[in-house]
Amino acid sequence: MSLIKKSNQLSIPRNIKGLIYGQAGMGKTTLALSSPKPLLLDFDNGVKRVNNAHLGDNVGIVQVNNWLEVLTLLNRGREAINEYETIVVDTVGKMMDFIISYRCGNRSPKIQDWSNINNDFKMFCATLSSMNKNILFVAHRDTRKEGDDTVFIPALREKNFSAIVTELDILGYLEMRSENGVQIRTITFDPTSRSEGKNTCQLPSIMSVPNIIDANGQPTGKNDFIESQIINRYMNMIAVKEQAIKSYNAVLDEIKDSVEQITDAEGANHFISNIAAYKEHGNSVMMFARDIFSKKMSELKLKYNKTTKQYE
Repeated sequence: MSLIKKSNQLSIPRNIKGLIYGQAGMGKTTLALSSPKPLLLDFDNGVKRVNNAHLGDNVGIVQVNNWLEVLTLLNRGREAINEYETIVVDTVGKMMDFIISYRCGNRSPKIQDWSNINNDFKMFCATLSSMNKNILFVAHRDTRKEGDDTVFIPALREKNFSAIVTELDILGYLEMRSENGVQIRTITFDPTSRSEGKNTCQLPSIMSVPNIIDANGQPTGKNDFIESQIINRYMNMIAVKEQAIKSYNAVLDEIKDSVEQITDAEGANHFISNIAAYKEHGNSVMMFARDIFSKKMSELKLKYNKTTKQYE
């Protein structure tokens, strides 16, 4: 089997890897837990700040003390993980600190250590992706100066930043904005001059995040923003792509079947008289049709008469 595939042969992943970052008090962890069936890997002891109403029976929690516990969970606890659809990492910065401690002990990482540290992160993502789990990282906000401008970025070590962001499908900045005198929370996925972003799931560049807690700390709505507004949008996009692939492959199968049934010049001429109907499916379909038809003509030893424009 060839390793080279056409777009219609690709297997489309049905899980998302994302990161949400913002300043303290924005409700990042609560927002992350609005994912479908979340399992929270609490590296930062952040679960204590989450309203109990958002820690229902569908939320699992692992209070992580060291990286070895995570490795044990991935290797021996797969059955326990299976009941969850999303792994929430709070925070990814603290998680990377745990990996560094696992690799380096109490000493500072050396240049040669960073490859193994970043590979551990990639292994974590690859293992969960192979289990078809969504992964949602939470990060604190840091700043970076670019000339006179201040850019808000995820609080990550410089040596980890690229390795982490490269793995992501979406990267969103959560903040409070003032609109018409009203303070609202928004999350921005497109990169801007003031924040990092990544938006491969065709999400709106800025989305309003509803407040689902009243002044008394009581829930006023369901905590399902990530599931309903992001995961479901992504799944709908995947469904459209999969339907397009299915339709494309159906046309190819139709062409194969038609060509296989050609046994003589009459059949060949009938096929070429109708081949223009495939133009609406694009150039790749026409090229496919002409290629397998040409091979069939060689097998049948039929020749094309340029004068009559017929096969003989």
